[in-house]
Amino acid sequence: MTIRLRAHHLLCLLTYVGKGYSPAFTANYDGIAERLSRGEDVLLVSGPDDVCAPLLDEPEPHCLNESVVERDRLAAQDLEELLARPIRVGARLDLDAAMLARMRQAFSTDRVRKGCGGCEWNGLCSTIAAGGYSDTLVQRSAAPGER
Repeated sequence: MTIRLRAHHLLCLLTYVGKGYSPAFTANYDGIAERLSRGEDVLLVSGPDDVCAPLLDEPEPHCLNESVVERDRLAAQDLEELLARPIRVGARLDLDAAMLARMRQAFSTDRVRKGCGGCEWNGLCSTIAAGGYSDTLVQRSAAPGER
């Protein structure tokens, strides 16, 4: 299967440690983290994605806000530069161990954090990055020959 993600969630998954907006949100994200760790690929989408799904029943889901669309644009711009590949709607990514390590290193040094501005989770994410991502749930083992 494929996991549908909006661009800024490529940054969120780097620091996901099992905390979220609600128990339903966290349970859903835990499942997504497990699938990513097993190697499922990612399809980039516009608007609400698989992470957003539990929030869509709220009266005014924040995932529909223009500020979140801007967060997606900024995250895509940063990641496209870092990864030297298109980060656009319809693109597919295999978040292997090397790519996650590269993204986490850039996140730790603020190279790919423009999309994080104004996010209520920014402080927690900074703490997790400063701690070496030790408790994050999205983890991939390096394949033979991969570093």
